[in-house]
Amino acid sequence: MGHRSVPHTADVRVEAWAPARERCVAEAVAGLVGSFAEVPADSAGQTVEFRVDPGTDEDMLVAVLDEVIFRMDTEGRLPASADVAAVDGGFEVRLRMADPDRIEVVGAVPKAVSLHELRFAPGADGWSCAVTLDV
Repeated sequence: MGHRSVPHTADVRVEAWAPARERCVAEAVAGLVGSFAEVPADSAGQTVEFRVDPGTDEDMLVAVLDEVIFRMDTEGRLPASADVAAVDGGFEVRLRMADPDRIEVVGAVPKAVSLHELRFAPGADGWSCAVTLDV
């Protein structure tokens, strides 16, 4: 289970992997945030919850990451951690938002999730995904 950022031409590519689909989405959230900010794990405060409607695995992954970017743009807040659960064919997502005063921006801030080269699928060792973030 984990995630990493990979350099990509004028963008950032995030790869994540985990034994379960929902945990892979949570790792992708951590990868998105980690691609441009340092958020101490002990800075979590308010919890935000939302649901993602049923769709393809790729569409639901993008919906979760888009919501994180939306909250960053509109509220200036980032998740210190994420929990994702399967509910009625979709996802229920719980983000523990970090105290904005403890976030340190260290890279280019993503503006959107690109659908180009989007990948999210099970494999022999669990689930993996890769997304390109437009910065």
